[in-house]
Amino acid sequence: MKKIGILGGTFNPPHIGHLIIANEVRHALGLDEVRLMPTATPPHKASTDDVTTVQRLRMVELAIDGIDGLKVSPFELERGGVSYTYDSMKVLTEQDPMAQFFFIIGGDMIDALPTWYRIDDLVKLVQFVGVNRPGYKGLSEYPVELLDTPQVYLSSSMIRQRFTEGKTVQFLMPKSVEVYIRQEGLYESD
Repeated sequence: MKKIGILGGTFNPPHIGHLIIANEVRHALGLDEVRLMPTATPPHKASTDDVTTVQRLRMVELAIDGIDGLKVSPFELERGGVSYTYDSMKVLTEQDPMAQFFFIIGGDMIDALPTWYRIDDLVKLVQFVGVNRPGYKGLSEYPVELLDTPQVYLSSSMIRQRFTEGKTVQFLMPKSVEVYIRQEGLYESD
């Protein structure tokens, strides 16, 4: 049976924190692959129209280029609409019934699991894998396999702010992603 990790998010932009989590979980659990799956419209975050779905997908492609075992999945972007994890995982498990899916979430999402759409049905489809995130307890009544991974206090919003203010993002994201952001003029102040 193939073991597939799913790491969802807006990836606006992707950064080394995402890559560390995906890589650490893949190796800790012996997963065949981890798919980074950008959301179309996240149900729990305000939508930002400053970056297109095509640009977010391209940034993830650049971020994982050459990293063994990491793949990009355009699944939710192609479906469009609000990206509810239950809906996506229902389709993915039906498409690949011989795979075991591990849905990777940070401490902030672990704390929020009771509010997730159809959470009681979702836990029957996937094994949740939780990673610590600074500032969150990471506790849940739902079954979550907790992994101890290196913690990096980093967020996409922090990186966007740095671009807006003209500050450095060196070492916070792959250079290829930084170059792309600068070429596209993303996150610049008006």
